[in-house]
Amino acid sequence: MTEEDTLDLADLDVGTGDLPPDEEDSGQLPDGGRPPTNAKELEAVYDIPVQVSAVLGKANMQVSQLLKLGRGAVVELDRKVGEAIDIYVNNRLVARGEVVVVEEHLGVTMTEIIKVDRS
Repeated sequence: MTEEDTLDLADLDVGTGDLPPDEEDSGQLPDGGRPPTNAKELEAVYDIPVQVSAVLGKANMQVSQLLKLGRGAVVELDRKVGEAIDIYVNNRLVARGEVVVVEEHLGVTMTEIIKVDRS
């Protein structure tokens, strides 16, 4: 993944819902309408449920190894401590982030949003 494929969160104006201009985007939707420009115009989608997954890492193992795992077993993942985790929405990679502790719960803070190639 190249630097052009990511978007720093500092480039977003989260308060108004405005996105930074995209040179390749004409600002028009395929049906000829215009995209939403503020949070009020997005209210129609607020109640749509989505599945959000934060992937800390992955591991491959045989079923026989999986069946031998017991309480307290450690599975080595393909990521190192401190490395960014992947954040998926409906099984689509949308961001990278870091694990944080919120009170006594684990949480995720997004550090970069993955730009979608619209072509």
